[in-house]
Amino acid sequence: MRHPIHIAAIGFALVAGTLFTACTDMYNQPKYKPLRESKSFANGSSRPLVEGTVARGYARTDELLYTGKINGKLADVFPHKVTPEILKRGQDRFNTFCSPCHGRLGNGLGMIVQRGFPRPNSFHSDSVRTKPVGYYFDVITNGFGRMYSYAPSVPVDDRWAIVAYVRALQLSQRANPADLTVQERESIQREAR
Repeated sequence: MRHPIHIAAIGFALVAGTLFTACTDMYNQPKYKPLRESKSFANGSSRPLVEGTVARGYARTDELLYTGKINGKLADVFPHKVTPEILKRGQDRFNTFCSPCHGRLGNGLGMIVQRGFPRPNSFHSDSVRTKPVGYYFDVITNGFGRMYSYAPSVPVDDRWAIVAYVRALQLSQRANPADLTVQERESIQREAR
């Protein structure tokens, strides 16, 4: 009669050997990897997407939000209400992505200009200041002249926040103290002290 420990050891060895072999076979099994060359199709690659297919979450049905246009024309309205939080986010994104060229004031005197690169237009020139907000969104999204597209780097809502901040910069450089109330002027004077 065999000892129970020997029987358990033999059983363990059989189970371990079976598991090891099964894992190896599962790892080496034939399979197709996405976007790899395939002999299953005439063109040698994976199947093309069905025309009109849109990935979940990427249906761009809001023309204003995603293009800055209404009925194909540049819009002069924002797709959502501009709040102090949006302006703060716009300032942060502007300082990160735009100020190296355009400068913190939007005057076109960013750090790269100081190092010899061509100067972009100032946001405060009449020809640029009078453009509709959709124009700025379109330029950030698609690029213009030497400026490349920031669509891959800056999400849609952040692009609109940048546009709102650019408008605030433009207003700040043309502010007329006479347009302020007495309380607003006094508040500014107190903060300046």
